Amino acid sequence: MLRSLVFLLSAIVSSVWGSLLATNATLDSRAANALSFKWTSSQALIYPKNDNKQLAALKDPSIIYYNGKYHVFASTAVEAGYNLMYLSFTDFNQAENSNFYYLDQAPIGSGYRAAPQVFYMSTQKLWYLIYQDGNAAYSTNSDINNPSGWSSPKHFWSSQPSIITQNIGSGYWVDMWVICDSSNCYHFSSDDNGHLYRAQTSVANFPNGFGQPVIALSAAKNDLFEASNVYKVGSQYLLIVECIGSTGHRYFRSWTSNSIAGSWTALHASESDPFAGKSNVQFNGNAWTADISHGEAVRTNVDQTMTLPDCGPQQYLYQGLPNGATGSYNSLPWKLALLTSTTCTGGTAPPSSTTTGQPSTTTNQSPPTGGSCSVAQWGQCGGIGYSGCTTCASGFTCKAQNDYYSQCL
Repeated sequence: MLRSLVFLLSAIVSSVWGSLLATNATLDSRAANALSFKWTSSQALIYPKNDNKQLAALKDPSIIYYNGKYHVFASTAVEAGYNLMYLSFTDFNQAENSNFYYLDQAPIGSGYRAAPQVFYMSTQKLWYLIYQDGNAAYSTNSDINNPSGWSSPKHFWSSQPSIITQNIGSGYWVDMWVICDSSNCYHFSSDDNGHLYRAQTSVANFPNGFGQPVIALSAAKNDLFEASNVYKVGSQYLLIVECIGSTGHRYFRSWTSNSIAGSWTALHASESDPFAGKSNVQFNGNAWTADISHGEAVRTNVDQTMTLPDCGPQQYLYQGLPNGATGSYNSLPWKLALLTSTTCTGGTAPPSSTTTGQPSTTTNQSPPTGGSCSVAQWGQCGGIGYSGCTTCASGFTCKAQNDYYSQCL
């Protein structure tokens, strides 16, 4: 009798354990599928105007969708150097005709400023613009719609931290990025020499109190070059970093971690299997660039947590270099274009709910809905969980890419 009971209990335990393993395997498979990346790209959407600035390029975009508008910040490039600009629009097909506000007119001032990142610090009810000016700089603004309201530059450190000086070699300290969890804020940066740096301070003390950075990740120079983004995706964090491929073209590698300060596990992290690159981007029309370079996910959650939908980025604004372009680095004609995911099958579209801590007079909304709305070319128009506009602009048709994503083409 006892032997029979032991055998029965063993069989039950074995069955339950097998079910748990199968469930975990299914969850792991779903998690892997959720962060599988393939993209379609638009043609160039945002590029220099023929005005007195005579810009060579627009680069390094940061983008949010807030209160019915896309807000874009970018670097302006001429042979003599860099500064920053801002534009806003309600649909991507309007971007080309949007007014540019050059931020050297604001207290941010003239001189070298580049590679912006914008977010709303909900604990302070204040907008932050992070950028580089030879140091790690930031400006603040109480109103995202007022580009002249950005404050003069302040710095997270008084000078370049010693660990960066010791490891930078012939590179440059570039591409500052801030993300916060419930307790701490983290500052990431690159050195164009194979090192990703991370520093931290408390949310309560931000923007002050950053200690000496540590090396969060390292690799060969071209395999971990610059332009890092860190996002919260579900219960994990997604890191992407721009790299230089075997033929000199730019692409992104990606990693995941259970915490911002944790170790990073390679996800899609090679030239043949990238987060985004020539091998997994298809173009609607002419394949006008082979470079998928410095950019940012389109965020509808605009606060300091950098939170994306559970399936990861659904759209990504990037800089591309037109095929055949030549010249000195600062004169290369980079333009901005939009990637749209075709493999976001593990989650739902960006939420339409308000963002915690937003100003009481405003809400954080998804792109416009209602009978009179229309979705521009490349925009999302349907899919499981999507609650936005489903009518494409004139001349375009809503076509299903997968169960979770339909696109105006």
